[in-house]
Order: sequence, then structure tokens, then C-alpha cells
Amino acid sequence: MPQHVPEIEWTEDALELRKFVFDYWGENRRAPNLAAMHAETGIERRRLVEALKLLQLGIVFVIDETSPNCDILKAPPFSAFPSQVEMYIDGEFHSYIGCAHEGIGVSWTPYFRGKEVELRTYDAHTLEPITLVSKDFKLISAEPTEPLILCTEVIWDWVNTDMKHMCDHTNFVLNRENGAAYEASIGRRGIYFTVDQVAEYIAFVLNIRIYDYHWPALSMDPPMIIDRLRELDVDLSPWGL
Repeated sequence: MPQHVPEIEWTEDALELRKFVFDYWGENRRAPNLAAMHAETGIERRRLVEALKLLQLGIVFVIDETSPNCDILKAPPFSAFPSQVEMYIDGEFHSYIGCAHEGIGVSWTPYFRGKEVELRTYDAHTLEPITLVSKDFKLISAEPTEPLILCTEVIWDWVNTDMKHMCDHTNFVLNRENGAAYEASIGRRGIYFTVDQVAEYIAFVLNIRIYDYHWPALSMDPPMIIDRLRELDVDLSPWGL
């Protein structure tokens, strides 16, 4: 859950809706609207809205709660709006991907297992194109070179309310020099991950998300995350940690 939220349990509506949304997006390359959700699940409008809000609280979706239609903005790894990572399957655009971290793991999503997943992204500072190809959670190629992943959202602010701000601050850079220039341009210090560090960090979520119908609500616990990143030898000193 976001920080400081007690443990929650999924309702049956939330479980059924969660599965439908991911399956629909994997097949149709877009998020469903309320009418599509109702047509498939039979859940009436008020219960759909309540389930969507619960799923946002459990860090599954990002929705626009100001909209009467509860528009789905993110269902990681997918993004409903133009993000910094585009995913192509068999040479055709499929979806925008939530962030650089999600890009590293998206090829393990059940809809794309056994396929080559191409990510078209860019260096956060220069906007120079970067292309990554992976298959079954293995990086096959990276052009012009294997990038770093720069996170400029301090861990204490990860998912204060929802995932969007954290995702916006997780980007690819070609090297630390470009990363430093990007940090200066936005007035923020960041931490750097290698592709391998990201892969190890996100593996737990990838192995339960979508695969397990009953996967529990995630929680955002900064001290626990700090300990995990230290185990992975991620340098946290730019944030005084």
C-alpha cells in the first residue's frame, strides 16, 4: 500500500476486475473503460468504481479519482499515456510502459513470454534514442549501449499517494555524465541502478504479479526498501543514506 496505510484485503470484485484489466490490456493493447469492465464481469458501476479505488490503494493501478469514470492511467507494466518507454512486439507498437524499471521486467509478463520484446526509449538528458531487446527477462541487446537507470525520487516519497510520480522519476541514461546533467536540469539528486540490479530488485514482484490471482496488496516501506537496495550494492549516498 502507499505509505502509512494499514493492511488491506481484496474484495472478490477487486480480484475479478484486476484479472480482467490485465488480460484485456495484454490482448487489446489498451485499458478497458467502465462499459467494457461491466460487459465482461457483470459488476455494476458503483462496485466497479469502489474496486478500482481499492486497487489503486493496493498499488496495482493508478486511476484518476477526480473523474466519474475512474480512468485507468497505469496498470504496471502498462501506461495509458505516453511515457518514456514504448514497447513493440513483432515490430508493432503494443503499449507504453510505466517506467524504466518496468521496462526491464516486462518480457516476463505472461502475455509476452517466449517473445522478443523491443523497448524504444531515450536518454533522459539528451533524448538520444535507446533500444533494448529482451526475452523472458533476459536482456538480448542494447543500442547504442547498455544504459543505467536513474531514479530522482527519494525513497521517502515513493508512492506517497500513487505510483505516477515515482515512475516519472525513473528513467534511462546512457552514462553518469548525462545523468548528472539531467539531475542538474531538474534540480534533483538521484541514485543509479544497473540493468542487473533492477532485474534482481523487481524479480519478486514479477513472479507473483498477474501469475497469482490472489497476489496480495503491495506495501511501500521505505526502511525495508533501503535495506534491500543496500543488499544490491546500490549507492544511496546521493540521498545521504
